[in-house]
Amino acid sequence: MFLGHLSFGQGFFKFRQLSERDTVAKSIFNPKNTRETSNKGKFFLHWGYNFSSYAKSDIHFKGPGYDFTLLDVKATDRPSKLSTDYINPARFTIPQFNFHFGYFFKDNYSISLGWDHMKYVVNTPQTVRVKGFIDPVASNPGISTGDWAGTYDGRELTLQDSVFKFEHTDGYNFAAIGIERYDDIWVSHSKKQSLNTEVGLEAGLLIPRTDARLFNVGDNHYWNVAGYGFAGKVGLQYHILKWLYVQGSFKTGFTDLDRISTTGRKGVDRAKQNIWFFENYWVLGFKF
Repeated sequence: MFLGHLSFGQGFFKFRQLSERDTVAKSIFNPKNTRETSNKGKFFLHWGYNFSSYAKSDIHFKGPGYDFTLLDVKATDRPSKLSTDYINPARFTIPQFNFHFGYFFKDNYSISLGWDHMKYVVNTPQTVRVKGFIDPVASNPGISTGDWAGTYDGRELTLQDSVFKFEHTDGYNFAAIGIERYDDIWVSHSKKQSLNTEVGLEAGLLIPRTDARLFNVGDNHYWNVAGYGFAGKVGLQYHILKWLYVQGSFKTGFTDLDRISTTGRKGVDRAKQNIWFFENYWVLGFKF
């Protein structure tokens, strides 16, 4: 009787173990095979590179003797050409990159800290509409504004390299905290490879290093907290091994920058703008 009861107890215990193991991985896709180990309590880290695009943006410039807005300004990113910069430890942060570090607090949920190093470059020459005014002498100490002087009510102005430059190229940095959800689409029979979706939301600060020249006066400024932003993302992860994955994602977000340096006269000349960005990035990741 005792041995029979012990056998039943062991069998029940094994049954409980298998049941918990079989349901440890959560997914809305119900793949044929299921992971047998949970992500909960694990960390991840990934690094890769991005391409970005931007919606048209209004840029508002203000200082002593001027207050004007450039309307519907076009801008692009500036990805580095394929070179040894991408693998050179001393230079691999020069291209547009993505770095994220995170922790799984549940099997299919994580929190993360990320740094997206994008680049934003206003196209020149381009013709834009302008509203506001510009005096013949602006800023403090005074700068001659030349042909830009006047009152504008939507008339056109051509942005030329000789007097105007505006780019966040070192860079348009989005430092954010995020929350992500993962769902397995496919798991191999060996349980070593898998394909899953990632969706997430992020919020954080914009810390650009802006290279700006207004009326041909300016500088490549130091990094500063210029505003804040929000983003949503969706992507696919392919786990080559349980601990190694590649990922391709799309992210879109809104950023509000209201403390952008222009001429370099601190507290005198400033610009602000709202930017919608669209980012595609590819990364190599590690889970541990």
